[in-house]
Amino acid sequence: MFFKKQASPGPVEFLIAGLGNPGREYENTRHNAGFLAIDHIAAKYGAAVNRIKFKGSSGLCRIGGRQALLLKPGTFMNLSGQSVREAMAFYKIPPERALILFDDINLAPGKLRVRRKGSDGGHNGMKNIIYLSGSDQFPRVKIGVGQKPNPEYNLADWVLSRFTESERKALEEALEKACGAVELILAGSIDRAMNLYN
Repeated sequence: MFFKKQASPGPVEFLIAGLGNPGREYENTRHNAGFLAIDHIAAKYGAAVNRIKFKGSSGLCRIGGRQALLLKPGTFMNLSGQSVREAMAFYKIPPERALILFDDINLAPGKLRVRRKGSDGGHNGMKNIIYLSGSDQFPRVKIGVGQKPNPEYNLADWVLSRFTESERKALEEALEKACGAVELILAGSIDRAMNLYN
């Protein structure tokens, strides 16, 4: 039996990278909000992020008529730029079309902040991406994971902790909103995404 070869889905125009740490011990932790966002996008648009490439897990996804590469770097958070830069170089994607999704401890669970570009804001994953690419022109969606319970609480312990049940519900809503923001950004409507979701 002969199977018709699938038509090429077209060139990859965008990179959508969600930041996190690989491995079971990090699953569903606050620091892995970016991974959770990629999983949510993949489920919503019927994509699979199961191809091991660019030092991470990747998969092609069509969003609003645009072809994007979904990427979960497998390099651990502090070296996220290795994976992101490799994918950008392969598909010749400029920073303006490489969207980064990651956790933000300054936002409550359920809140988003969409930005056109900017500094790393103290986030080690973004810091490495900006350092290795030499650019801060990355659009980004920050996903709120909540502040430390008290100033003495160890930051590493906090971001590697898991969400409570009520926080998880708020996070699910945020991940759905993140999908909406990604759609608008890919359509060239980042201002609208900022107005709607910030």
